[in-house]
Amino acid sequence: MLNVYLSGEIHTDWRNQITSAASHLDVSFNSPVTDHDASDDCGVAIMGAEDQKFWHDHKGAKLNAIRTSKGIADADIVVVRFGEKYRQWNAAFDAGYAAALGKSLIVMHQDEHQHALKEVDAAALAVVKTPQQVVEILTYVLTGSLQKS
Repeated sequence: MLNVYLSGEIHTDWRNQITSAASHLDVSFNSPVTDHDASDDCGVAIMGAEDQKFWHDHKGAKLNAIRTSKGIADADIVVVRFGEKYRQWNAAFDAGYAAALGKSLIVMHQDEHQHALKEVDAAALAVVKTPQQVVEILTYVLTGSLQKS
């Protein structure tokens, strides 16, 4: 079984597109918590409230880092998507962490982010624009055959 970690932008359904289209493959998917409120508030929900927003966010970021680090470490392939609308600093960190661990990295973004992400792209083994391209890569990796689009 291939373990794939889906990181990055949480405001669209790109993860569902990949997992649905790859349901015929022997792939296990993992990802960060994509419920924005749960992700932001996990630290204070578990370890107690904070008066200052910085410490509220700090607690959540630390807990999310535990989950993310484990997910990336356990992955065979890490897919990192950079969305059009929001800056995902955590996605850039995840891509760098995956590359530092020697994980196979697939980066997904549109052309308008090409220049800004040139160093991230340089660390990737593949740079794509669509979830379907990710599924085609997974199919090829697992079967050695090209998927019919």
